Amino acid sequence: MGSSEAPASRRAEEWRRQRERQDRAARIAAICFVVAIVAALALFVVYVTGGQTQLEGVLLAVAFGAVGAGLAVWVRRIIGPREVVEERYPMRSPQETRDEFEAAYHDALGEATTTGRRRFLLRLLGGAGASLGLALLVPFRSLGPTPQDEMFTTTWREGVRLADTEGREIQAADISPDEVITVFPADAIDDPSAQAILVGTREGQLEPDALPGATVEGMVCYSKICTHAGCPVGLYRAAAGELLCPCHQSTFDVHRAAAVVSGPAGRGLPQLPIGTDDEGYLIALGDFSEPVGPSFWNLTHDAPGT
Repeated sequence: MGSSEAPASRRAEEWRRQRERQDRAARIAAICFVVAIVAALALFVVYVTGGQTQLEGVLLAVAFGAVGAGLAVWVRRIIGPREVVEERYPMRSPQETRDEFEAAYHDALGEATTTGRRRFLLRLLGGAGASLGLALLVPFRSLGPTPQDEMFTTTWREGVRLADTEGREIQAADISPDEVITVFPADAIDDPSAQAILVGTREGQLEPDALPGATVEGMVCYSKICTHAGCPVGLYRAAAGELLCPCHQSTFDVHRAAAVVSGPAGRGLPQLPIGTDDEGYLIALGDFSEPVGPSFWNLTHDAPGT
């Protein structure tokens, strides 16, 4: 009787020690997962409140390191590996071994389905993963807002008066042949995308039928932003009626819808339709005929949200 009780006692003692080791490992893994959650949430808070690159890097390293350490402890100390050597014959295990396995199985099943160690660690691991996912969303916020219709429209709108760089509103009677003035919307003279060039042409040279938008007799207005690389088109050859971009020498025919005469520009300058109000001031009749500046992939498509 005594000899049979000794192995059982040793097995019980070994089982108790194994449980203690697993409990200790579970606590270490749980601490690692909690550290990962705290570090990931701290990273998110640091970024939202202004950001600090070095601190963000340290927190991210701590979060990933803690998750890795927790998983390593869990796999190595709780799950295994454990070598089991068993004789091939007889195939049926002794009843005592079968009873021990069944007890261990039901014990592990109870842990997984109720409030046991594994379920607790799984919840912490899920929390760490969710926190890291939240932290990994941080770089996407730095990409800025989704573009809307900024590339398709400017601040020009119907009825807005034309003003020079000093904010002085311009009357049609003030423009002489061969005169060139940089103009902006009177209420947005600091908008670079709205800058335009107003040209006074010589009598009989302007071809209104070739223009996509309305104009005032003897003058025409185009975007000042070159359609090649976005440089300011500022040179005017009065004799030829041509606007020239000084950056790459793209040349545009003022009399014929600013069509490209030479140079690398792929399209003409967008025209600003203009008219006059009751007081004789030049006003815009809408926005430019096309998006301003260099061409982009969906230039001819509708603006987002329209």
